[in-house]
Amino acid sequence: MSPTSPLAQVYRPNFGLLTDLYQLTMAAAYHQQGMQERRAVFHLFFRKAPFGERAAVAAGLPLAIEIVKGLSFSADDVQYLGRLTGANGKPLFKEPFLNYLQRLKFTGDIDAIPEGEIALPHEPLLRVEAPLIQAQLLETALLNVMNFSTLIATKAARIKAAAGEDRVIEFGLRRAQGIDGGLTASRSAYVGGCDGTSNVWAGRYFDVPVRGTHAHSWVMAHVDELTAFEAYAEALPNNCIFLVDTYDTIEGVRNAIRVGKQLREKGHELRGIRLDSGDLADLSIRARRMLDEAGFPDAFVSASDSLDEYAIARLKAAGARITVWGIGTRLATAYDQPALGGVYKLAAIQNEAGEWETKVKRSETLIKVSNPGRLAVRRYYAGDRPLASQLYDTLGAPPSAQVIDERLQQHELEGKAVELLEPVFRNGVAIDRPYDIHRTRGRALENWRRWHAADMDTFVYGLAPELLKAKEALLNVE
Repeated sequence: MSPTSPLAQVYRPNFGLLTDLYQLTMAAAYHQQGMQERRAVFHLFFRKAPFGERAAVAAGLPLAIEIVKGLSFSADDVQYLGRLTGANGKPLFKEPFLNYLQRLKFTGDIDAIPEGEIALPHEPLLRVEAPLIQAQLLETALLNVMNFSTLIATKAARIKAAAGEDRVIEFGLRRAQGIDGGLTASRSAYVGGCDGTSNVWAGRYFDVPVRGTHAHSWVMAHVDELTAFEAYAEALPNNCIFLVDTYDTIEGVRNAIRVGKQLREKGHELRGIRLDSGDLADLSIRARRMLDEAGFPDAFVSASDSLDEYAIARLKAAGARITVWGIGTRLATAYDQPALGGVYKLAAIQNEAGEWETKVKRSETLIKVSNPGRLAVRRYYAGDRPLASQLYDTLGAPPSAQVIDERLQQHELEGKAVELLEPVFRNGVAIDRPYDIHRTRGRALENWRRWHAADMDTFVYGLAPELLKAKEALLNVE
């Protein structure tokens, strides 16, 4: 994470009010009962991977770290809460609780799946162990940043996989769900594999490479297209990517070539053209041929127009000669699945004697039954190939290494185990690790490739036998 704290620069240093009211009402009730210092364990996870996938790209951890660091309430925040009233018109929160909030800061531990790693359903993206009120007050904000970031990073990974060696540029800011929806989407899209963004704010605060051409309005503001291209080339000779479909696409390509020759005479090169409408496959084939015949084999053909991984696959199958893909609405909004549905569940809490009691949420819907304990994830690999992933409870006995599944014997697992969760906070202090968003992107790309190259039909995933027994015991308690 950058030491300059991007979120605090963009917004404010206190994130205590970034929550739902019911988190504060529960916190007030915990305080009233004297439960505020009891340690509790919560897990943030998703129950089902998005977009029909079996896994997702974990993203948003640096933002989550900033949220935790900013778990505090300013004097103005506390005064605001003091003005809230209950159904009887009297103050909702009592003075001792408000005083407690004004002194609040995070003192607990957090472990997390590293950003860019592959996460499976029910595996904790984050494990929070902290005094009960602290852990409770983090729920909404952590879900906000982790859910959306992981969703968009996964969508970007799918799009980049469809594009292959081609470049993918995200430019969904104008269609994103609000200001932060655009900012977080641009960051997450880059983590998931995009090569850049049009979002200059994301470039400034998160070091995402920024890319851009011009709009139709530039062409329309001039007497004709050729004049517009010439004026743009004069102003920005080192960034000439011409949008050619304002009036007539093929004539637009001809005009781009004319200006490309003028650029070359002045020591510059035409970088490429962009198609934004029409039959993109046919137009890209014709444009590629025209550029090659005119002596511009290095000028690329880019395209936009409501693209996603499905459209890219169809266009490639049709022989399109596009090598740069501009992806907007369908990426920045996760158009086909606009929410991840991650949850944050209590799994263990200390009783009055300081002893841990594990908890499980029951449900008639099997997928909603939670897993108890302080969970960890052990992954098994054969070289780069994932073999298995196992959830286990660190409060209980160590997981058995004998058999995860009848298909996977002990000799296949020895020496190939990786503990997936890494320490992020200890005693309220963030563990300082160098962070580089470009390395994270590289790790995400490699992990996505590795997992999709594996035979997931033979992959083994589940609970350690000890955890499964403990869960069944809790569910059977009347």
